[in-house]
Amino acid sequence: MAQKLSPKAAKAKAERDLAYAKTPARKKKKAENQVKRREAAKEHGPNWLLNKDYDHTKQRFVSITQNRGEYGKGTKNT
Repeated sequence: MAQKLSPKAAKAKAERDLAYAKTPARKKKKAENQVKRREAAKEHGPNWLLNKDYDHTKQRFVSITQNRGEYGKGTKNT
């Protein structure tokens, strides 16, 4: 479900998100994901990857819903 933000807040969020996506750590993970997905598609076929993301913690493919929010711990730093 998308956040309901004012146009100003949505623009600021988009800028923050883009800055985060361009950090060296995120670029490295994205490149790693691309390699892993290509390898998995060759081995298992492209349909096997539907609704799956590579989990850098577990080092395997898991469902998209499983790979969000620290496995039930939420996404907030406390």
